[in-house]
Amino acid sequence: MSLDDPPPTPPRDAAGSPPSPDVAAAAHARRVAPPRTRIGRLARAFTSPYYRYRHAKFFHSLRVGLAMLVSIVATTGVDIPHGIWASVTLLVVIGGLQHHGNIRKKAAERAAGTLLGATLGLALILQQNVFDSLTLTYVLMSVIAAVCAWFAIGAAGYVALLTAITMCIVAGHGDNMIDTGLWRTLNVLIGIVIALAFSFALPLHATYSWRYLLADNLRECARLYTRMTTGVPIGSDEQLAAFIRMGKRLVQLRSLMPSVAKEIDLPITRLDEIQRLHRSMLSALEMLSTGTLAQAELREAFAQQCGPQANAVRMTLLGAARALRFAGATQFRMPQTPCLSVDTASTPVQAATGEARSDCDEIAPALQGPVWLAQRFAEQVERMRALLAATERNWNIEGDARPDASP
Repeated sequence: MSLDDPPPTPPRDAAGSPPSPDVAAAAHARRVAPPRTRIGRLARAFTSPYYRYRHAKFFHSLRVGLAMLVSIVATTGVDIPHGIWASVTLLVVIGGLQHHGNIRKKAAERAAGTLLGATLGLALILQQNVFDSLTLTYVLMSVIAAVCAWFAIGAAGYVALLTAITMCIVAGHGDNMIDTGLWRTLNVLIGIVIALAFSFALPLHATYSWRYLLADNLRECARLYTRMTTGVPIGSDEQLAAFIRMGKRLVQLRSLMPSVAKEIDLPITRLDEIQRLHRSMLSALEMLSTGTLAQAELREAFAQQCGPQANAVRMTLLGAARALRFAGATQFRMPQTPCLSVDTASTPVQAATGEARSDCDEIAPALQGPVWLAQRFAEQVERMRALLAATERNWNIEGDARPDASP
């Protein structure tokens, strides 16, 4: 059985009827459009979310490099003293920020900490000029650092840490002149403004990373499941490598969820539901591949038993993966047809009590476990399809507004 993706289906109207000849002709014209020029390909690379996802490090480094250049020109070009601190502030604010979902909050927190630290640094310089006591200055700086360290271990960690750092930048060890402190404060403000301006240039939305990673895992699940249900053996090394890849993506998906929830205005509990179901699918596949099906003589019998349902499950997995990957195109919407109906698989209670379908009595004892797992996996795939279809309006951030998809 071929493991390639299913061919894209032409878009249909709300009633489900085929497209008109004009619509079909337009779709055909798009497919046979002339290749892009070099400039067109370059523009596509900068505007395509998938290209930015694939080359996220390059785009992030390009953004920070351009921001650094602007910072140098803005401070050196007009001969602002201590201009290096504008560049330092810029790196602190956006150097480690990547996804659009957390960039606004983190940049605002870091900017607030920088401003607070600059204010405290100026206050330290003023009190040093008034009281002329380095001992008092050192004690105050130590107390401020201790307070910042107290709050640094918690929700306000960024603000507290940058407050202490910026205080030292502006005040030094209390021996800076007031004009030096003011110039450094100005440089800090310049660095913040440049950082915030460039933080939204070529952003990488966490939603895209979440979609593409999930799509890769669904495609991998379809490949493994198809090989198991067609009797094709899977080498232990290949199998281990596949589950390691999917496990790494699963961990990455978990770390992206808070940013995704902010970007698409979806409760994180809904994303967690998708995450838990995804983890259950991987567990079911792993048990299938490492259990009875490891024996060559049973793989063919299992393929004959689960073959008819396997193609529907495979098509649903690939259809969901393509919808996540190409969500902006109408022909790649989430599949709305269930991969199994209520009467095609027994319920867990029926399977546990021996009241499953009548043909289950004919299954060899050694295959009953794998067949039961395959049925549960099909149910999990259907639940995943329904969840993604119900939330498509949220995660399809580049598409037009659509009515809520029915699961």
